[in-house]
Amino acid sequence: MWLRLRQIALVARELAPVEKDIIDVLGVAVCYRDPGVATYGLENALFPIGNQLLEVVAPVETETAGGRYLERRGGDGGYMVITQCNDHDPRRARVQELGVRLVTDHDGREYRIMQLHPKDTGGTFFEIDEQLGDNAHDEDGPWHPAGPNWQRAKQTERVVGIVGAEIQCDDPAEVARRWAEIAEIELDGLTVQLENAELRFVSISDGRPEGLSAIDVATNDRQAIIAAAKGINAALSEHQIELCGLRINLV
Repeated sequence: MWLRLRQIALVARELAPVEKDIIDVLGVAVCYRDPGVATYGLENALFPIGNQLLEVVAPVETETAGGRYLERRGGDGGYMVITQCNDHDPRRARVQELGVRLVTDHDGREYRIMQLHPKDTGGTFFEIDEQLGDNAHDEDGPWHPAGPNWQRAKQTERVVGIVGAEIQCDDPAEVARRWAEIAEIELDGLTVQLENAELRFVSISDGRPEGLSAIDVATNDRQAIIAAAKGINAALSEHQIELCGLRINLV
């Protein structure tokens, strides 16, 4: 029974400028805009990063959950860690056993969603989903949130995958223990090792509240990324940039 990192979601006050920066710096393309997020007063864009997805959502109405999250965290930043599993039923049973509440719960014929309440997990939003149907569990297989044929938009000249996520916490040890307990993965220090990426739990270091603070991105052309990031004052070092309030470590 495996668990993969499949999607990272960010939240921004305005979608268009963040979208442009991501395209220009990471060399990626939009694969889908989900009309369904309008139900939550949002607009979005999704970008393939290898076989994973980077999503940015932005509020288009007042009094939205995304807008409240922006206020709580003090601006643009990381929002959700979205994982893919190959068997949803035991995952759901585990969450129920631990008494974790669900923010979103959908059991569809093609896609099953279980978004956990951050007050019951700590850190940030943790989501466990399963894709159903033909080739559903392939690494480059279908992924409902990314729309039909998301693979056609893959651009790998600069980036090829998301291999880590960093969650900053008031109590990293407790949050790491909780996520490992939910994922049913043995904790390695303050790290939960998924099939294709690691989740690290760290102390707060930037003055912002708990949340998704950084991701690790595997690259084919780090120098091109840094050069583009310098052009918009988004380079923090020769190995790290910042987009949409999220630090991105280039590995």
